[in-house]
Amino acid sequence: MNNSSSRPIAYWLLACCAMVFATMVIGGITRLTHSGLSIVEWQPLVGTVPPLSEQDWLALFAKYQTSPEFQKVNHDMTLDGFKFIFWWEWVHRLLGRSIGLVFFLPFLWFALTKRIERALWPRLLGFFVLGGLQGAMGWYMVKSGLVDYPRVSQYRLTAHLGLAFLIFGLMLWTALGLLRQRLAQPATPNALRRFGSGLVGLVFFMVLTGGMVAGIRAGLAYNTFPLMNGHFVPDEMWLVEPWWMNFFSNMATVQFDHRMIAWALMALIPIFWWQARAAAQSPQAQRALGVMIGWLAVQVALGISTLLLKVPVALAAAHQAGAMVLFGIVIWVNHELRCEAQSA
Repeated sequence: MNNSSSRPIAYWLLACCAMVFATMVIGGITRLTHSGLSIVEWQPLVGTVPPLSEQDWLALFAKYQTSPEFQKVNHDMTLDGFKFIFWWEWVHRLLGRSIGLVFFLPFLWFALTKRIERALWPRLLGFFVLGGLQGAMGWYMVKSGLVDYPRVSQYRLTAHLGLAFLIFGLMLWTALGLLRQRLAQPATPNALRRFGSGLVGLVFFMVLTGGMVAGIRAGLAYNTFPLMNGHFVPDEMWLVEPWWMNFFSNMATVQFDHRMIAWALMALIPIFWWQARAAAQSPQAQRALGVMIGWLAVQVALGISTLLLKVPVALAAAHQAGAMVLFGIVIWVNHELRCEAQSA
């Protein structure tokens, strides 16, 4: 496949990345506004049509009133209040469904016009499978909150978030490869490439710990920085038995883990930036490195502000969005360092 024929596929995958990003942001707002349990049924086709009459609204509200969340948390909610939480969840689901169409229809056209080279088929089919799994995981997550304890499982929430980042990262890497068909042999040292790959993994792990923080609402505790209520290591970190459950259920431990990974990235990314500047051979790689170090500062500021202000919706959503931006930038940097274009 030559560069001109691969570009449309690359742009299509980048459009899918943008939709995954938008869906993730709306999903974060849905969680932060406690809207995720407003739709108590999973209707992949019928559910795309919103309520069109007052009777439709009343019927949906009646279904929500049978849920544990309404009965135990929102028992005084009015129809207007229900409409507010409904729209966030509906838009999130609609965007998720739209990604399927935006992926499948162009894929079908590229396939029928024989524009997809053989080596690319497994990746594209893999994206399709991952997208289906993500939809199923979303409902599996919601179902965990439609029980006596009306809060979604932090494990399922983290899996749902992590899968979104995985799909985004794999699509982005593939799109970047298609945009840079003429590639030179990697010129950067092996150790630096391993360093870069490790950073991608560490950012992804930070996202998973952030999912755990969100899942048990650990961001509402220890709203001080840099210490946690005057302590570097809180005394409450090991109160849960067995000990390993502290990493998943203890607010102090979960927030501490997230902070430690953030501190690690605040140290390692500048070191990587300093080392990579000397090895980068192209203006594109230098530009990517500059964007990475600049966005790290933005993301750190968003994280600290979100914590200190006790998780306001706008800042918390921006912090979650910033994590995917940072993840994408680190992937971009790695791609530029590994596959620098040949000079014309």
